[in-house]
Amino acid sequence: MSVDGMSELSFDLSIAFGDFSLAVAERLPLQGITALFGPSGCGKSTLLRILAGLERRAVGHIMLAGETWQDGEISIPTYRRGIGYVFQDARLFPHLDVASNLRYAEKRSQGMSSAIHFDQVVVALDLGDLLRRSAPSLSGGERQRVAIGRTLLTRPRLLLMDEPLASLDFKRKGEILPYIERLPDAFGVPIIYVTHDIEEVARLADRMIVLQNGRVVVTGDVESVLARLDLPGGNEQFEAGAALTAHVLRHDPHYRLSQLDLHGQTIMVPQIDAAIGSSLRLRIRARDVAIATERPSAISVRNILSVHILEIMATLDSPHADILLDIGGSTLRARITRQSVDELQLAPGHAVFAVVKSVSFNAPGFGARQLP
Repeated sequence: MSVDGMSELSFDLSIAFGDFSLAVAERLPLQGITALFGPSGCGKSTLLRILAGLERRAVGHIMLAGETWQDGEISIPTYRRGIGYVFQDARLFPHLDVASNLRYAEKRSQGMSSAIHFDQVVVALDLGDLLRRSAPSLSGGERQRVAIGRTLLTRPRLLLMDEPLASLDFKRKGEILPYIERLPDAFGVPIIYVTHDIEEVARLADRMIVLQNGRVVVTGDVESVLARLDLPGGNEQFEAGAALTAHVLRHDPHYRLSQLDLHGQTIMVPQIDAAIGSSLRLRIRARDVAIATERPSAISVRNILSVHILEIMATLDSPHADILLDIGGSTLRARITRQSVDELQLAPGHAVFAVVKSVSFNAPGFGARQLP
């Protein structure tokens, strides 16, 4: 589904205040989910606020599908940009029930050309049982679902989400992620999604922009960006790893496992309720990949992949080495010790085996699970 022929968001912006400065220039296709990723304080939320027209100190230009939002003396106010903004906190009206919160947004957007309707939003976000509930009685995850629904009913051309899951625990995040990943297809609204959680990026995003110290480090599709060895890794902000797409081959109800095809090789995951041939994205952390020069036998780990070494990056101030591995044209990432690299005499071009100790994945309607 497309929205008003939207095709591209372009911006070239700068702002400075105190010790902080931001200078970014990008052209983004307006489809699916684009993640703004980076550590706290790198400028993600500032950029989002500038795009929304909430931060007026920035200089430069913003253009949406040929329509100028900001350029020199031109600065289109927020309410005329057709922006939907989801904050970290839900910001629901506490004196209204869920239905009234939703109807408030719908009423304010009457007359706008949009295929987004009240009943459609209620069904897509499973809000039917919550409509008569008061806002203060909702759980954190329920509040965010209602906040997303209310924002959708403003009938936006572009949805901006500023760390909407930051205040939720792991379980609540897992419950709401499937709803967010379906939004672009269900409503035809592209999303720019701010987060410092790489698992959210791997689960949700089609492409990503990595920010650091107010500058763009890299931008591109999620799989290629996560494969790069020149990005920071090994900390809570950026857990090194890879995102790959696999397809369901068959299910084994006896052992409760599903077999996936990954570029002609198989991966086993806990059984999922997904059709044969359907696709899903795998998230494999670098620290969950071991390297063997011969295929292991008599081992409990089920996932052993034949790969080739593309690149090895190691520094003397770290005990670890990051290894980029080719699997059918896609890339896998492993983190092992420098000592292991030397003892195994690993080098680019060598054929080796990747022993995958844990896989997390997503499929439409399912949360992430892991297989030891």
